[in-house]
Amino acid sequence: MSAPPETLAAHRCFGGTQGFYRHRSSACDGPMNFAVFVPAQAERVRVPVLYWLSGLSCTEQNFTLKAGAQRVAAELGLMLVVPDTSPRNTGIPNEAADEHLGAGASLYVDATREPWLRHFRMYSYIVEELPALIAAQFPADVKRAGIFGHSMGGHGALTIALRNPQRYRSASAFAPICAPTQVEWCVRALSEYLGEDRTRWTSCDACELLASAHYFPGEILVDQGTADQHLTNLHPELLEAACARAGQALNLRMQAGYDHSYFFVASFIADHLRHHARALA
Repeated sequence: MSAPPETLAAHRCFGGTQGFYRHRSSACDGPMNFAVFVPAQAERVRVPVLYWLSGLSCTEQNFTLKAGAQRVAAELGLMLVVPDTSPRNTGIPNEAADEHLGAGASLYVDATREPWLRHFRMYSYIVEELPALIAAQFPADVKRAGIFGHSMGGHGALTIALRNPQRYRSASAFAPICAPTQVEWCVRALSEYLGEDRTRWTSCDACELLASAHYFPGEILVDQGTADQHLTNLHPELLEAACARAGQALNLRMQAGYDHSYFFVASFIADHLRHHARALA
């Protein structure tokens, strides 16, 4: 059984508890922080669990403090699990010097190249290690799990859901990076983490996964703001086309006037939580 995580803080919130935690990760070979909202329903039964993946440069606190998700999660009886976006203070030289690479910029992949491969194994952390810890230490019904995220985390949510449809019953994203193999800074990061062989990048790109017969057995909800300052790097049109070719159910909503910020996320978070709750009921 996983050792109990260290509790950094805990707050009463909408009848439940919002906690912040730290544990030693074997996947990332060092300490990792995460946040968990446990609704009041968990005092009686194990509850469905949603994993949120945050965007570039974020920590476990951005979504937890800014999205306003707890009120509706409490109503619906959903547990929210929010990991940090990468390991930190690993000793890798200049790991935090570039906002697009290293600390806060994991792309949710398992690195295979030095100096990243020992610590930057976020795919394994999200898919294997963190759910095992949640199952052992929190009142989660791990058979009813969903995944969602924002920007880089939206990319992570889409690729992880497509690669692991047996693990997740629901998936959604806000302003995801839909085709990272076609985005300059992502290409540079993937080259650093995985090497120059682009055939190894397929599993890190939702559009490529859809083209290689990966399929999620449920409708994927995606919200994208039309005033997003990063829109030219997000390529929702490529995701829409890839889903159409693959027969993947997709509800892509272009939200007029919304940008890339957490004001956008907060505006539509209730819709996403209800989308997940219907699938996890």
